[in-house]
This record gives sequence, structure tokens and C-alpha cells, in this order.
Amino acid sequence: MADQDTPLPRRIGLYPGTFDPITNGHLDVIARAARLLDKLVVGVAINTGKGPLFTLEERVELVRIEIEAIAERNGMVIEVIPFDTLLVDFARKVGASMIVRGLRAVSDFDYEFQMAGMNYRMAPDVETVFLMASETHQFIASRLVKEVAMLGGDIASFVPALTHERIMKRIRG
Repeated sequence: MADQDTPLPRRIGLYPGTFDPITNGHLDVIARAARLLDKLVVGVAINTGKGPLFTLEERVELVRIEIEAIAERNGMVIEVIPFDTLLVDFARKVGASMIVRGLRAVSDFDYEFQMAGMNYRMAPDVETVFLMASETHQFIASRLVKEVAMLGGDIASFVPALTHERIMKRIRG
């Protein structure tokens, strides 16, 4: 047990993703992770292989704007940083001892389980923590949001307002 004069170590977590676009499901995981941590870094992956709707700069900007209220509500700074390196290397660079991953369904678990195992082998000092998506957000995936929007469907309940506006502008433009 630490004495009263010794500060406790800061719990720094990293929540990585492409966030193309950021969804209400992402925001749910960010809000829940923020309650568990002293500091949260949201890592926006470059990942051009997924054919992004938004540029890296646009995704970083949208994430920063959309998480402001979460940071204020929790009285903390949530940093948004782009990255294009190995996840465990990025986690170490930002001082994270925990990688936060959101799970929506059993199908997510298979992939995430493999990734957590690989990350642990490379960085046993960095834990992976899984947060289940709230039942209202379990089916939301960025890929599906883009697909529904491009086919003219209503995505307003899947993404925050500014993100919705930007998606619709991009699709119409």
C-alpha cells in the first residue's frame, strides 16, 4: 500500500481505431473507458487499406470535437493522436499501460482475442481490456454506417450530429 505522500501511478489507456466515421458506439466505449482511467488517448489509425470516407486529418478533427463533452464531464483530458505504427509501440510511446477495445458481438471476440494475444507477446507490460458495447450500440459498425448512408438510409441514430452532417455532405458532394 502506498503511503499518503506517494502519488498513485496514473492509469493511461489507449483506445485505437480508424474512426471512419466515429459512431455513437465508439463514443459509448470512450465514455466508459474515461471513467476507469486517469488519462485516455484515442489513437486514430491511418489505415488507408480500408478505403476511408474521411482523410486522417478529418477523422482526427471529428473525434476531437465529438469527445469534448466526455472529457469535460469526466474532468480529464482525452488526447486524440494519429498513428501509423505497431499498436504496442504506439501504446508505449504515449505511456499507456492498457489498450481498450470495444466488443459488439461474438464475431468481434475472435479477432480481438488473437490481437490481444499478439500484443501481449510483444508487450507483456501492456494489458488489453475489453468493454462490451451497450445494448443500444452493439450492432453499429462504421462500415455499415457508411454503406447505409451511401444507399440513402437514415444514419442519424448511429452517429453524433456533426459527424452525420459531414457524412451527408461528403456523400452528396
